[in-house]
Amino acid sequence: MVMSLHEGAHSSLENRQFLSVVFSLRNEEDVLHELFSRLYKTLDSLGLRYELIFVNDDSTDRTLEILREHAARDERVKVINTSRRFGVIRCFLAGFRYARGDALVYMDADLQDPPELIHTLVEKWREGADVVHTTRTKRHGEHPVKMWLTRKAYQIINFVADIEIPVNTGNFKLLSRRVVDQILAIDEQDPFLRGLVIWVGFKQVYVQYERQARHSGTTHYPLLRSANPTRSFVTGVISFSSAPLYFALVMGLLVSMGSFFYLIYVVATRMLFGWHQPGWPAMMVTMLFLGGTILFTIGVLGLYVGKIYNHIKGRPLVVIESTVNVEHPVHLEPRSRL
Repeated sequence: MVMSLHEGAHSSLENRQFLSVVFSLRNEEDVLHELFSRLYKTLDSLGLRYELIFVNDDSTDRTLEILREHAARDERVKVINTSRRFGVIRCFLAGFRYARGDALVYMDADLQDPPELIHTLVEKWREGADVVHTTRTKRHGEHPVKMWLTRKAYQIINFVADIEIPVNTGNFKLLSRRVVDQILAIDEQDPFLRGLVIWVGFKQVYVQYERQARHSGTTHYPLLRSANPTRSFVTGVISFSSAPLYFALVMGLLVSMGSFFYLIYVVATRMLFGWHQPGWPAMMVTMLFLGGTILFTIGVLGLYVGKIYNHIKGRPLVVIESTVNVEHPVHLEPRSRL
């Protein structure tokens, strides 16, 4: 049978590579029109099929309205709206489950990360890379103190963790289909996505770029008024390292040994030299030190126990309130709770 020209063109279109671009966003009404303009210009030049998945983290401005307007004009625009605020990483993972692409790019929507760089990421993927990281050589518009704290946080995580997380490499990456599938199969309740991408392995490469200041609006993570950086740091440490537990164990042993040797010292000086050690200051210092050590150890244990407790509760990562141009998750394993 001879295939018609129309059938041949349709088959060629369907066989083209398929790219999913996933966004986690909240209150970004000021940048969306510019974002769509730059996305279309970049993606249309790649010669592949694509979809744009926007996970709206319960925005309070016109973000959802604008997304629905674009989705009504273009079925490639897919909107997932959460029932309340769940956080950036959980929304990214929700978008992962709905993504159908052979490869997936995930990024923030504030235009600090240039959509034009997607072209380079796709080229690296076509050359055989499974993970394409973007590393920031400069970060315009960021507070120097925040940058210093970020570098130190990554140094601490890398010192104690069993993986090496690259510094200045954030939530702007390309993942191949098999990497996405592996990450979704992990099914952690409080995931540290930047670490998981490294942990799964496969061929990983890096692309450098200069990160721009926000296109408009203000940052959602101010230096002194947001707990998210601290929460991410703690999650990164306890997700990929048991070092804090060992530190608590060693601290307990050292305190016990110190107390034992101090007891020997007190008894020996009293018996040999008749020295009388003043009791109140020594007792208070010892009690405060022991009390602080005990509380610190309990706190470290509590972090790990809390992580286990959150996982066994079996709550969904996010609760979906509504979707546009989406029928059901593409990936829905037995343990998936979306």
